[in-house]
Amino acid sequence: MTGSPVRTLLLWCPDWPVLAAEIVDGVPATGPVAVLHANRVVACSERARAEGVRRGLRKREAQGRCPQLTVVEYDPGRDARAFEPVVAAVEELVAGVEVVRPGACAVAARGPSRYLGGEEAAAERIIEHIAQSCLVESQVGIADGVFAAGLAARAGRVVAPGGTPEFLAGLPVEALGRSALADLLRRLGVRTLGDFAALPAGDVLARFGFDGALAHRLAAGRDHRPLAVRRPPADLTVTSEHDEPIDRVDAAAFAARALAEQLHDRLAGHGLACTRLGIEAVTAHGQELHRVWRHDGLLTAVAIADRVRWQLDGWLSGSNGRAGARPARPTVGIIRLRLVPDGVIAQAGLQSGLWGEAGEERERAHRALSRVQGILGPEAVVTAVLGGGRSPADQVRLVPWGDERLPTRPGPAPLPGEPIVSAGRPADRSAGGVPPWPGRLPAPAPAVVLPSPLAATVHDAAGEAVVISARLAVSAPPARLVVGTGRPAEIVGWAGPWPVDERWWAPAEARRRARFQVCLADGTALLLAVEAGQWLVEAIYD
Repeated sequence: MTGSPVRTLLLWCPDWPVLAAEIVDGVPATGPVAVLHANRVVACSERARAEGVRRGLRKREAQGRCPQLTVVEYDPGRDARAFEPVVAAVEELVAGVEVVRPGACAVAARGPSRYLGGEEAAAERIIEHIAQSCLVESQVGIADGVFAAGLAARAGRVVAPGGTPEFLAGLPVEALGRSALADLLRRLGVRTLGDFAALPAGDVLARFGFDGALAHRLAAGRDHRPLAVRRPPADLTVTSEHDEPIDRVDAAAFAARALAEQLHDRLAGHGLACTRLGIEAVTAHGQELHRVWRHDGLLTAVAIADRVRWQLDGWLSGSNGRAGARPARPTVGIIRLRLVPDGVIAQAGLQSGLWGEAGEERERAHRALSRVQGILGPEAVVTAVLGGGRSPADQVRLVPWGDERLPTRPGPAPLPGEPIVSAGRPADRSAGGVPPWPGRLPAPAPAVVLPSPLAATVHDAAGEAVVISARLAVSAPPARLVVGTGRPAEIVGWAGPWPVDERWWAPAEARRRARFQVCLADGTALLLAVEAGQWLVEAIYD
């Protein structure tokens, strides 16, 4: 390892996991808050520290010191998502940002210090910009190397060039961030980074290994690791401005074709292809229109132009229509058109099928349904997605055409601790390969699931109402069924009950019911349910 450390500017946001919980989840960071990982505190707010909460405490001890403590689980994904706007704000002033971890990022200090008027002026400018754009408090440290700059940021210091070893010498060995090594060094009588740096490098390597040797170099201020700067995402959006407002479909189609080719060429230049396209338009009166189109293949230039043309046709030809089915057209023409590649993948990420998977008929149907969506809206064309669940209504979800067809309940397992009792035959393994849920009805599945169950009454042969006891005992065999105010129908066959007791731990969401399958004399088969003593018709079998 040769070379001198790079002069580094590091921005640090104190207590970032707490701030991220406030930004994402709305947890007030001004109160006593602690972020826990593996039942230990990894970060806490200033108010919590005033009450005696410290990093490394167990949850129970932290709550004992501060009974009103708000506990938040550690989520590195949440921290990273919340920190992204801060990094983007830093990139507005300086280039070549490295994200050290969520809550800290570093840049080479040479560039900002030259065009912002010096290192201290650059630090003040960056702190002020972050406070104004992100409403986040931060501190900046400047030193030779990322490690020393991080420690300087905690003290809000600008270490003079060449003064990093002296700055580090008085710091405790715990500043290395290696608890096991720090504990061992203290037991050996080495308490500061200066004491550790004074040890012979060969002896440190022989006694503590490679990681100890690396820590020894950091303690001596010889961190010369180059910054691993991140590349800002490419701006793939294309926009066209029109002096004359576009209010005719033919003019809109011409503008759409040119803009689609421009977007396709820009994506191809980065080796990307679009799978989800956002179309935005602004009228002369400031009205904003937005729609997202999804495609399960790669959107070519022609496909992009078609979708933009269909969407503009839907907007410009819109009217109140029959029963308000179509939206009203804009009051004036469009002056700005913008295409946003909302979903991109590597151009070689997808390929067309060979036999029928992406054939001409399928593409024609997709184009027709997508055009209907452009006119009537995304919710006008839906497709069914099968998933997990215990009732027929839970197993089918309608999603707009073109959206990802992912089940909301793909797994077979119920929520932890939820008791499920299922009488009768084992559940089937249908529903598109989704594993069965405990308590799910046996096959076959009903053909029609009623959006709202119909009230019904069930009587036995003597005309008495059939009731179900708490132990799931049927008072008498069902003989007649009356749906609403209709005529009685004879029951010639029945099966059940299949009981389900769901979410018993949440009184507002708890549901306990028993289901029956019945066959009527006219050949109709129904799915019935008994809930709170009331019989309901949930579905109809084919």
